[in-house]
Amino acid sequence: MPSADHVKALISSLTEGDEAHFYAVAMQIAAYEARMGHGKLAEEIRNLIDKAKSRPRFPAKNAIPLARPRGEASELLSVSYPNVRLNDMVLAPMLRKKLERIIREQRAIQIIRDKGLSPRRKILLSGKPGTGKTLTASALAGELGLPLFVVRFDALITKFMGETSAKLRIVFETLNQTRGVYLFDEFDSIGSARDLGNDVGEIRRIVNSFLQMVEQDQSDSLIVAATNHIGILDRALFRRFDDIIKYDLPDRARVIVALKTKLGNFKTLKIDWPKLSRLAHGLSFADITRACEEAIKDSLIHGQTHVAQAQIAHALQDRKLSLTHKRTR
Repeated sequence: MPSADHVKALISSLTEGDEAHFYAVAMQIAAYEARMGHGKLAEEIRNLIDKAKSRPRFPAKNAIPLARPRGEASELLSVSYPNVRLNDMVLAPMLRKKLERIIREQRAIQIIRDKGLSPRRKILLSGKPGTGKTLTASALAGELGLPLFVVRFDALITKFMGETSAKLRIVFETLNQTRGVYLFDEFDSIGSARDLGNDVGEIRRIVNSFLQMVEQDQSDSLIVAATNHIGILDRALFRRFDDIIKYDLPDRARVIVALKTKLGNFKTLKIDWPKLSRLAHGLSFADITRACEEAIKDSLIHGQTHVAQAQIAHALQDRKLSLTHKRTR
């Protein structure tokens, strides 16, 4: 039987939402049972710990309930609890390694803090639209069992001098009070270089405010900024992020994985996957997903029990044509 101290430590870590400490105590119990000759029980405990780590179930520490956002922050942040995981994404090996490293450090945040070190928690994602940047923020929140807070730029950015910086401070006060994943999507809206734009003075104030706040922030929250236009960001911002991760359009191998994943729950008939991957060249993951959904709907509308290659090919070509029209408008 585990000692009374073990039981108290488990209850304490559960009450405080300290996931890393909970797992550490559980591993101590497994080691104790192994020393007592209870090898099977020790193995079962370790297996349960591994299973729990792969799908965190702890509520976020001080999480804001969805129905009860607080004060002015409720106008600036939308909140959700994503179920997305990294395995739901088609990632390049190096990209997956970087994200897994962030997750491991976040799960061991207290251990790292205790040694006077800082875990990776300020992340800049760059790449073309539809390559998975926003989905990554959801996956990080899902993996860590944290709420996802999306900054609403329509409410944050105003035409009144100094008001945007004041609202930005509310966001940073919230992320200091409530641990979560905070997504600054379309980050170039506030992070543009200070020599761009018509109102240079106001842009400079906003960028300076963000630089100061992100520099001073020592919270346990994860800050994720995403941009399609990294080239126009102020260069001083880059030094404030722990990781800068680039997202590319999928290569042919990942196109095939994406197609098979999206069509996995539907019957397919005589599919030439390499040919479809060539047709999809230049499309993003979001475009490929949309094309698969269109092909599936076409099959359902016609009362078919399978999705044919011609339907998928037509949907991919249609997506390419739509993108071409958008670029030439």
